Amino acid sequence: MAELSDGTHEDIQRLCATGDKSAKAKQYPDALQSYWAAWDLLPEPKTEWEAATWILAAVGDANFLSGDYVAGRDNLSQAMHCPNAIGNPFLHLRLGQCQFELQVIDRAADELMRAYMGAGTEIFEDQDPKYLLFLQSKAKAIKPPNKSWQFWK
Repeated sequence: MAELSDGTHEDIQRLCATGDKSAKAKQYPDALQSYWAAWDLLPEPKTEWEAATWILAAVGDANFLSGDYVAGRDNLSQAMHCPNAIGNPFLHLRLGQCQFELQVIDRAADELMRAYMGAGTEIFEDQDPKYLLFLQSKAKAIKPPNKSWQFWK
């Protein structure tokens, strides 16, 4: 696979770091602007670059955290066409959460199960408990996480 030039790679990393700072401050429109600027630097076909995977992961995460589940679903679905995306527990988690919020229950269960299979219950620890509880309703063998969560009491 071809590699991005050092300058392009550095510009993409800088823009994504700026986006990450904005996302951490819950300034999702600013984060998305930075992430999309990074996306625009990718040569065509964009989905063939490894950087596309993590840029779209960041975009989908910002979409989800801002409550734009349709955009999150669409961007995370596009990310699945990028290198090393299928099997990435975080991508499957966020895509499953977007599907859940959009009431696409079968797809939500599938994606959340992929996240669980890749990372176990630990990937759900910092998430709303409803996602793991939903997954448990579909797969009875899933046990609570090792550490005590307040909602398991």
